[in-house]
Amino acid sequence: MKEFLNLLHAGDPKTIARAISLVENHSKGYQEILESLDSSRRIPVVGFTGPPGAGKSSLVNNLVTLWASTGRKVAVIAVDPASPFNFGSLLGDRLRMAGLFTHPNVFIRSLSTRGSLGGLSASIIEITDIFKNSGFDNIVIETVGVGQSEVEIAGIADTTVVVTVPEGGDEVQVLKSGVMEIADIFVVNKSDRDGAEKFAQFLRDMVHSKSGHWKIPVISTVATENTGIELLSLAIAEHAASMHTDERKYLLLAEKIEMLVARHKMKEFDLHKIALDLKDKMNKPGFNLYLYSKQFY
Repeated sequence: MKEFLNLLHAGDPKTIARAISLVENHSKGYQEILESLDSSRRIPVVGFTGPPGAGKSSLVNNLVTLWASTGRKVAVIAVDPASPFNFGSLLGDRLRMAGLFTHPNVFIRSLSTRGSLGGLSASIIEITDIFKNSGFDNIVIETVGVGQSEVEIAGIADTTVVVTVPEGGDEVQVLKSGVMEIADIFVVNKSDRDGAEKFAQFLRDMVHSKSGHWKIPVISTVATENTGIELLSLAIAEHAASMHTDERKYLLLAEKIEMLVARHKMKEFDLHKIALDLKDKMNKPGFNLYLYSKQFY
């Protein structure tokens, strides 16, 4: 295991891939991997969120290509919707990043949400920490884009980029989705379409009234033409330099600790035996799930 961990921290791609698989599946040795990581490392994490079809994958593809061309090592975590049948990821969006898979400075890992709420994988914090300890200069997380429940990306990413499109983001929908609470940068993609400038101005007016030391920029892009990518990269760098820390990060980490403690405690119990016991008891009159669960506290 010592040699494995040395290869992991040296950034060996095959070892990184293996470590992620072990951690995702809670396989033998995963705890030792996690306990070798330095969670305090300050590697910039940029999260991309927004509605399906907004062009997040194309934007990420162009931004990562720009960064990699300057010699930076970039890790991309692409969180995909899970199949409702086997919880595997549906990897259609990854086709738009096909050119990056063979780039020597880029490591892409697609993850399934596996039923996790919030549009993120249940192991996203662990996998982000693996990348932080494997020699990468930037980490990018692209989320499923499921709307209001996706605010947890703001707790993981140092910079949250909310991608919108003119025809899909009328004023009422933007206000309803709560993106003002999570956006560090707004992107109006497909800005060559009708109504794009009007929508961008609406966003500028909206962010202008928000107090705080960081003034949220609104960047217009056309990802298919590689337009506005350098401006977006500059805005991300400026936000990183602002040393802004979202308080939600600490709450999210506290919730992660709660989950880790619960997972560890549940190791004492055989879930298959519990399931058989439930099969016998839960259809009897007066059965109460919450009273039943108290025996495991």
